[in-house]
Amino acid sequence: MSKSKFVIDKLAKLFEQGIISYKDLSSEILNILRLKRDEIIFKMKITSKEETDVLSKRVENLEKKIRKLEKNILRKKN
Repeated sequence: MSKSKFVIDKLAKLFEQGIISYKDLSSEILNILRLKRDEIIFKMKITSKEETDVLSKRVENLEKKIRKLEKNILRKKN
């Protein structure tokens, strides 16, 4: 509810300032929404796709090393 109130307050301020043309209004709305999106992403600490790909490759490599070490341990026990 508070998020929608935030957007409504911003829109009310825009009308008060006299921004009435459709282009100006739509660009301001997009700017407000982008700002809120960026704040949410920052709070959630979401990584970029490149960072996620790098991390997943590192995990795959570590899993391979673990399997390899487990096989070596099993061979030494036998």
